[in-house]
Amino acid sequence: MDADVPGTVLKRERTRDAVLELIESRSPGDAIPSERALCALLGVSRPTVRAAVDELVAAGLLVREHGRGMFVAPAKITQELVAGDRALSVPQAAGAWSSRLLEFTTLQAGARVGRKLRMSPAAEIVYVARLRLVDGAPMAIEHLHIRAELVPGLSAQELESGDLYEHLRATHGVHVREAVQAIEPTVVTRAEAGLLDVPELSPALLFERLTSDTKGRPVEYVHSLYRGDRYRIVSRLALGPAAEAAPDLEGHHPGIPPGDFAHGDAITSSTRGDIQAGG
Repeated sequence: MDADVPGTVLKRERTRDAVLELIESRSPGDAIPSERALCALLGVSRPTVRAAVDELVAAGLLVREHGRGMFVAPAKITQELVAGDRALSVPQAAGAWSSRLLEFTTLQAGARVGRKLRMSPAAEIVYVARLRLVDGAPMAIEHLHIRAELVPGLSAQELESGDLYEHLRATHGVHVREAVQAIEPTVVTRAEAGLLDVPELSPALLFERLTSDTKGRPVEYVHSLYRGDRYRIVSRLALGPAAEAAPDLEGHHPGIPPGDFAHGDAITSSTRGDIQAGG
């Protein structure tokens, strides 16, 4: 499937969300419909379903059993990283970050994204897929889902240049305050590999983030795929009381583009991401 054909990124995204909806409605070990049945159910092609299923198998959410079918994978063990009382302000990352839009449209939230953003499935969201680059080299693919009511007139230029959260603050009066984020290892699909300029099935980091504003409203649900060969996670854990506040670290919070939360908005984690020098 050609990743540059308009609509293909959104089609894969909606297919992935539909299969995720089936997974989340079942228990570990339960069967899900076959790829042929999913094609008929979702009205999409076999390659589109296969790509979504391959991604979810690689992410450890589905298990294929030869001759038997596909089943919901066992539940994952989750470890929560807890920061100290001091809120983390996010410094700029090294390198020049830029964005290239892959998709930009307004559509209904759907059941899964609606639950994430605490809104009706029929309510509108702005869906954005963008390629994030550092010094011109592709680093990550981001899928953003933003409540449309909060960003009337959101433009493509805001999504391609500058800091998105600064645009939300200055142009739309949306002040982000807190982000809750999960990180998992995965591998890239063929389409993702083409965009990121890496071999298919290369290691990657999957970030899932829900951002809320100062009123406690969910503003944005994002899942992002970062290149595993260029991105790593470093955690600083406070094991006891510190004599004085630790200096801010260079780099930026993993999965969050540089500049986000740069004006005093707090993030409830002490984890950061570094861009490695190697390619």
